[in-house]
Amino acid sequence: MLFFWVNMNRSTLRNVFVSIVQWFDVEYGAATVADRADASNEIHWLRCFSLINLHLGCVGVFLVGWSWTAVGVAAALYLVRMFAITGVYHRYFSHRTFQTSRFMQFLFALLGASAAQRGPLWWAANHREHHRTSDTPADPHSPIQHGFWWSHAGWFMSTRHLLTNYSRIQDFARFRELVWLNRFDLVVPLALIALLYFAGSLLQQLEPGLHVSGLQMIVWGFFISTTVLFHGTCTINSLAHLIGRQRYDTGDASRNNFFLALITLGEGWHNNHHKYMSCVRQGFYWWEIDITYYTLKTLSWTGLIWDLKPVPAKAYSYAEQLQRASLAAER
Repeated sequence: MLFFWVNMNRSTLRNVFVSIVQWFDVEYGAATVADRADASNEIHWLRCFSLINLHLGCVGVFLVGWSWTAVGVAAALYLVRMFAITGVYHRYFSHRTFQTSRFMQFLFALLGASAAQRGPLWWAANHREHHRTSDTPADPHSPIQHGFWWSHAGWFMSTRHLLTNYSRIQDFARFRELVWLNRFDLVVPLALIALLYFAGSLLQQLEPGLHVSGLQMIVWGFFISTTVLFHGTCTINSLAHLIGRQRYDTGDASRNNFFLALITLGEGWHNNHHKYMSCVRQGFYWWEIDITYYTLKTLSWTGLIWDLKPVPAKAYSYAEQLQRASLAAER
């Protein structure tokens, strides 16, 4: 009995130690994690602390107060990093809807990593798996199969989805700098926190009338902004498969939702995207606001990115046929 208790505690301590190290090096103890990955959708509770602490950090607003500068920084970082998720992690790394240089690719990846939604290869590999198995039991985050909360955030915290499936992202896994960034995915968010503290402390000294402090900038610029960004992104996994309209028959529950398109800079046109996922544009018509596409189009004029893949003509003809058929049925 004593032997069993000692071995059990050694195993527990080992798992705790591995989990703590994985906050900084996500692939540490990969073999141990892989052995547990078959445990269906087991929640990796120690890894959850990062996400829990992200939300708890928002409570710090009652200690540091607010200022227009801090709120403005939070809003700006939300918009910039939402674009990094939608334009870079999603439309570039997941679907390769445009081309860029290796240098810009890494800069874009750094920007995306600042959103604290794991590394670019992990994010893209899971998203590719989502499209391959959309709304089937194998889908990592289908609300149809697994419920709202699992699709919104639960899957993100599971042992099953801790490691990167490099077989799904071999085209980008050949770049060592991306693999490094993917493995040490906490480096960029920590650097952002340090930069916010430095900027806030500097403003406190140079412009006291702004009523800004280093801690205030961290609470607003990182914790609040990142938390809202996280949930905004997650609505596409959850709500965009539950609420909205389907223009195309895609064989899954993906939907177009105007409100979600606004808060995610264009990702809400999810049914469009599931039908023609290789297009750089997801809002196919002028009234389907797609700020990410407008930004990418502007960047293409500078030469930093190129070869933006357009919406195919058949996407419009197919939609018009469906509309005519719908009107005929109503008559």
